[in-house]
Amino acid sequence: MYRFYISEDQLRENEIAIEGGDVNHIRNVLRLEPGDWVVACDGKNRDYVCRIQEIDKDVVLLHVEKVQPTGTELPVRITLFQGIPKKDKMEFIIQKSVELGVYEIVPVMMKRCVVKLDEKKAKRTQERWQDIAEAAAKQCDRGIIPVVHEPVTMEEAIDMARELDYNMIPYELQDGIDQSREIVAHACTRESVGIFIGPEGGFEADEVEQAVACGMEAMTLGKRILRTETAGMALLSILMFQMQT
Repeated sequence: MYRFYISEDQLRENEIAIEGGDVNHIRNVLRLEPGDWVVACDGKNRDYVCRIQEIDKDVVLLHVEKVQPTGTELPVRITLFQGIPKKDKMEFIIQKSVELGVYEIVPVMMKRCVVKLDEKKAKRTQERWQDIAEAAAKQCDRGIIPVVHEPVTMEEAIDMARELDYNMIPYELQDGIDQSREIVAHACTRESVGIFIGPEGGFEADEVEQAVACGMEAMTLGKRILRTETAGMALLSILMFQMQT
């Protein structure tokens, strides 16, 4: 069934009013009709299984038939702290990390980042990134829309990570795959986890030292050096597989 995200003010007892751009999508793209089934998600891991009651020019009315947990969220909230890469790699990273179950994404301006965003450009870019996260969430039946934050500095990212239960930083100069397996296993037992991924060219050594000094676990992802758009996906895939029940 097609999925749409709603806010609380769109829910009225057993009715849901779909408004905005989703109306055109329902009418003219999907060409749905009264009686068709859809799912409305409140973004809080709760699904409303509905039938279309009425389609108007500016609103689509849904009748709620059943309410149920979405059931697709991981038991651990994972935050991806991603060093901002060049060109459209960030869009790819956002799309795939949402599919893999990430809870939120924090773009980080690290020392080896080539991309420089001023305040005005950063806001506009963040809005586009958030749209990509929402589209990916719809595609893979997420119970929430992961938040994509505006870019922050490495220092600000570390401060944000202090609020999480556990943090990992894959680093190409780290060794000890058995220790990395233990780090992953420990992460799966926590409520919130952070992953720090460097940009093209990786981390500066002092960035890793700063992170480790703040309690993060440096780890290896194996003998091969992974691209920035691969490293986060690799670790997220491992965590997703281990965490799912």
